[in-house]
Amino acid sequence: MSHIPTPEIDNAPEASKALLEGVKKQLGSVPNMFRLVANSPEVLNGQLAFSAALNGGKLDAATRERIALAVAEINGCNYCLSAHSYIGKAFKLLDEGEIDAARRGKSADARAEAALVLATELVKQRGKVGEAQIAAAKLAGFSDAEILEIIAHVAYNTFTNYVNSALDTEIDFPRLETRAAA
Repeated sequence: MSHIPTPEIDNAPEASKALLEGVKKQLGSVPNMFRLVANSPEVLNGQLAFSAALNGGKLDAATRERIALAVAEINGCNYCLSAHSYIGKAFKLLDEGEIDAARRGKSADARAEAALVLATELVKQRGKVGEAQIAAAKLAGFSDAEILEIIAHVAYNTFTNYVNSALDTEIDFPRLETRAAA
């Protein structure tokens, strides 16, 4: 059970209700993470706005899911690992082999792997990557805008990892354990 309440739409703060209804309309249900974050309408609004902005960026959906999986694995977030594994499969973005590879910061796709190398180094080095890592991403074909998006996806996923780990969000997806936790 989560450390703070995970409200249903009906008993969420008034300012969160419409936001949660929007999530339900988009996804068909409201995952526990969004319901938990709904305790703060401002945080929920910020999270949804950041996610929507990133989803409208240049990085394709499969690369975004790979980054989410790699970051969740490093940060030890079972909730996000479970959620993004499910999303990757359900939306036919990644097969089981690519999900496993992404968890290790790898991919059969060389360009996607270059994004994962940068993303994993950002997490491991707490953002302090050097010119060589940026140059490697550029060599793999990433534009300046895409490099910024990779950094933003790392930041966004680190936020969700921290929320779910700190508050022990109840996992409402087929459960996976990070390798560190297994």
